[in-house]
Amino acid sequence: MIGPFFLPGHTYNTEAIEVFDHDWPSLADGVAIPHGLYDLTQNQGFVQIGTSRDTSEFACDSVHHWWTHHDRQQYPDATALLLLCDCGGSNSARYYIFKQDLQALATALGIEIRIAHYPPYTSKYNPIEHRLFPHVSRACRGVIFDTLETVRAAMARASTQTGLTVVVSLLDKVYQTGRKATDEFKQQMPILFDEFLPQWNYVAQPQAT
Repeated sequence: MIGPFFLPGHTYNTEAIEVFDHDWPSLADGVAIPHGLYDLTQNQGFVQIGTSRDTSEFACDSVHHWWTHHDRQQYPDATALLLLCDCGGSNSARYYIFKQDLQALATALGIEIRIAHYPPYTSKYNPIEHRLFPHVSRACRGVIFDTLETVRAAMARASTQTGLTVVVSLLDKVYQTGRKATDEFKQQMPILFDEFLPQWNYVAQPQAT
């Protein structure tokens, strides 16, 4: 939450900073919801900060922003993307709505998107969990998130001796909760499921519009 709320850690200041010891939502000026992507080849992290809700649409918009503004230039000849995802949250393997938004994303980008979910309780093996998130958390320790710009600047400071850099962007869009996949999508779902563990491995291919 955005506001004068206590966070564990230490920072150097010229004067004391007064904060609330309880983070009541009624005292907040808004929220900052981070969605992270990590490029294994470039050792570069990308964090999109939303100001609304953590939904599947927000997750797909984050991928759209990352690809169109950053990595499309790095990989101009790419014909497919492989995304290693956790099994729950906004990109849950169980929900039709994520697959519907993913299919729309593949069509919008004009590129095949392959999803490989980590099964429950195994997300700790996802490279992003130990190559990006811990360093972003360390950069934010003790920082008072009084504004969105403070959050963005703190996360952008994350780095390692092996050359990690982090690019942070804001996605100021209102996302609706409680969305359901349409019956038409469920009946004619163009998602291609793998023969091996299809509940966690599948592909969204661009569709003609």
